[in-house]
Amino acid sequence: MSEIDFDARLAALGEEVPEPTVPGANYVPAVVVGNLVFLAGQVPRRGESLTCVGRLGENLTIEEGQAAARLCALNLIVQLKVAAGGSLKRVKRIVKLTGFVNSAPDFTAMPQVVNAASDLFIEIFGEAGRHARSAVGAPSLPRGVGVEIEAIAEIEI
Repeated sequence: MSEIDFDARLAALGEEVPEPTVPGANYVPAVVVGNLVFLAGQVPRRGESLTCVGRLGENLTIEEGQAAARLCALNLIVQLKVAAGGSLKRVKRIVKLTGFVNSAPDFTAMPQVVNAASDLFIEIFGEAGRHARSAVGAPSLPRGVGVEIEAIAEIEI
């Protein structure tokens, strides 16, 4: 996939590409091992602003959670581009997503929330964006965010 395709797809989706975020603790945003990129969990953040704080099924709706998951996915794509040497042309496949949803005890629609991230990867990478996935409920997440998503991708070396 060329950079033009990536930019064109994002533009067609009306997405504003965020700047890569800087970790707030003692870890790195991505680790490349062979042809795999392990991406640290991304939260729904633009710059220093968190866009989705709260719990799904308590004070956040499924739609708010989906918007947060989509922003997490966009942040992952930005970090993937950096890890791939500045070019998404090296991305061969999105291998796996793990989505964590800050959930009230009776909330069970975690897969529906995380689907928004899965959808964005497929919209951007096509068939190479199809991946294995886990969607897990959690009683809390860092800084009280509603969603956090991590990913593994395969790149050309």
